[in-house]
Amino acid sequence: MKKQGLWSLRLSTAALVLIPTAVGINYIGKLFAGLLKLPLWLDSIGTVLASILAGPIVGALSGAINNVIYGLTADPISFIYGITSLAIGLAAGILFYKGWISSWSKAIVAGLMIGLVAAIISTPLNIGFWGGQTGNVWGDALYATVLANTHATWLASFLDEIVVDLPDKLIVVLISFGIFKGLPKNVVQLYNTNNKVENLD
Repeated sequence: MKKQGLWSLRLSTAALVLIPTAVGINYIGKLFAGLLKLPLWLDSIGTVLASILAGPIVGALSGAINNVIYGLTADPISFIYGITSLAIGLAAGILFYKGWISSWSKAIVAGLMIGLVAAIISTPLNIGFWGGQTGNVWGDALYATVLANTHATWLASFLDEIVVDLPDKLIVVLISFGIFKGLPKNVVQLYNTNNKVENLD
């Protein structure tokens, strides 16, 4: 399979179909987590899968569009975190291209790395708009404890975010990689992302 450039925008028919599919997966994941009151977001599965299949730009677009749709239909707060979704899509696409989502063990490391990226991007947004909290029960409990003991808002906010983002993105990447591994090879080849696809068998 011919290796294409990392930043090539492959808006083929397959990619155009993938974007709304990825958005739908993200939307359902977020609704599922919200309805069950899970201490996770689960709103990036489609983003990561799109990044693996069609590259970081398509993944980033999928994530950002999901935030816009979710913001219009369910929770306006979602608009702001479109920036984080862009970063998640870019990070996932780059890591896959570099071979970091090519085995289960590497996918675990990649999930933690993407979680760290998400926490770094989201922390200033949390501080700017919500006083440092995330709205997640577990994370906000940690935020209150750290803030009460240290009076360090940035530290409390970062820990609030990362205690949710690390397990969330780890699970998201493992689910996405599992879906990718389960796809028929002819479907994967529609996207022709890079030659690392052939090394996954």
